[in-house]
Amino acid sequence: MGVTKKAAVPVPSVGADVEQPPVKNNKEIIANNTTQNNLQAAESLNSEAFSESIPAQKSSDAIQNALEVISMDELYDTIYPPKIPIVDGLLYNGMYLFVGAPKVGKSFFMAQLGYHISKGAPFWGNPVEKGSVLYLALEDDYARLQKRLSRMFGVESTDNFFFATKSKTLNEGLEEQLNQFVKEHQDARLIIIDTLQKVREVAGDKFGYGSDYDIVTKLKRFSDTHNICLLAVHHTRKMESSDSFDMISGTNGLLGAADGAFVMQKQKRTENKAILEVAGRDQQDQRLELNFNRELCVWELVKTETELWKLLPLW
Repeated sequence: MGVTKKAAVPVPSVGADVEQPPVKNNKEIIANNTTQNNLQAAESLNSEAFSESIPAQKSSDAIQNALEVISMDELYDTIYPPKIPIVDGLLYNGMYLFVGAPKVGKSFFMAQLGYHISKGAPFWGNPVEKGSVLYLALEDDYARLQKRLSRMFGVESTDNFFFATKSKTLNEGLEEQLNQFVKEHQDARLIIIDTLQKVREVAGDKFGYGSDYDIVTKLKRFSDTHNICLLAVHHTRKMESSDSFDMISGTNGLLGAADGAFVMQKQKRTENKAILEVAGRDQQDQRLELNFNRELCVWELVKTETELWKLLPLW
C-alpha cells in the first residue's frame, strides 16, 4: 500500500494543466529594481564626489587667500635694488608731494627741476640721473609755459622735456595715459603733476583720510611699478602750524601714503627768500634756505641746515 501511495502522488506537469506565473511581469520588476539601484548608486557617488569637492574647493580658496610671507633667512638672502636718486640727496624714485602756498614759486621750481633732469645737469651741485621728464602743467597754457621757460633758460632747449596742459583724472584714465608715455619713453625719470587737485576724482566728492590715502597710493603704485619719480604739486592750508608738514591741505592720508614731501614757505609773498623743508623715507629731513633770482627766474640754494644722511657701516 505504501508503494501505491507513492505512485498515486500527482506529478506536476509543465503542460496546460498547471498555470505558470507570468514571466514578463517578473522581468519588468527585476529591470525596475536594477534601474532604481543604479540611480541610487549614482546619486550616492555624486553625493560623495560633491562632499569631497567641498573641502577641495575650500583648500583652493585657502591657498589663494593665504598671506604671502617670507622668512628672515629669505629676506637676508634676497638682493633688492637700491633706490635710484633722481637728484642725489634730494629726490628719489617714488611718490612725492611738493607743497606751497599759491604763487610762491612752485611752478618755477618744477620747471627748473625738470629741465636739469632732462639735461642731466647738476642741480644745486648735486649729481642728477638724466632721463625724460613729463610736466603736466594743468593750470597753465602753452603760451605761458613758453614765456616762462624762455625767461629761465633762454634758447637752450632740450628734446626730452615734455609738457601737457590737459589730462584725464585718475578715475577717468590718467594712469593709462601715463603708462603710454612711459612705454614710449623708456628713459623716463620724472613725472610732475601740477596740481594734484586737477587729477583727483570729479568735484563734489567728499575728501577724507581714506580718499586722500587712496589717491596717493594709486600714484605711488604707478611710480613703484615703473621705478620712476612722480612729483605732485599741492597747496598748503591757511591755518598756521609749528610743523610745516601739518600745513599740507587735506588729511594726513596724503603724507602717510607718500614716500616724502617738500614744503616751500615764504614769510612774505613779495620777498625772494624761501624755506624748503624736506622729509622722506629715503633721506634725512632737511631744511634748505633758498633765494629766487628774479633776473634768471631760478631758485638758488643758500645753505642747508641739516647734513645729508650717510649710510653707516655694518661693522
